[in-house]
Amino acid sequence: MAMASLQRFSSQISRTPSLKCIIRSTTTATSPSTSSKKVSDRIVKLFAIDYEGQKREIIGLSGHTLLKALTNNGLIDPASHRLEDIDACSAECEVNIAQEWLEKLPKASYDEEYVLKRNSRARVLNKHSRLGCQVVLTPELQGMVVAVPEAKPWDIP
Repeated sequence: MAMASLQRFSSQISRTPSLKCIIRSTTTATSPSTSSKKVSDRIVKLFAIDYEGQKREIIGLSGHTLLKALTNNGLIDPASHRLEDIDACSAECEVNIAQEWLEKLPKASYDEEYVLKRNSRARVLNKHSRLGCQVVLTPELQGMVVAVPEAKPWDIP
């Protein structure tokens, strides 16, 4: 009996073009293969030079920020930068990016440049400086080299 009802319903759908379109769009929108990539497809491998000069391979995810990758790999204190919002930024996530990679990133926004200058104090601002919270990882940044400029108090035993 249930099978007969299902067949009747399916024949009604095939006769109503507007219903076919709605059902087709909802089934394709919820399909896992089209709605999001697998995590393994989003991996972006980077190289970070820590404050001791050691080059470390770190892993981030496409769509996440460089800050998140550095935090997850223990190079930036997570408590120093709780929000990935430029208005709340204290420049604790400042990093230096190798020239060849710097050119592949979008230009720093006015707000990012302002925060970097405001927090540079007496030192000269490095042209390679960017805020990790403002750099969004993409597959094109695979292999990017960044340096964490200085030791933070939480790093020192």
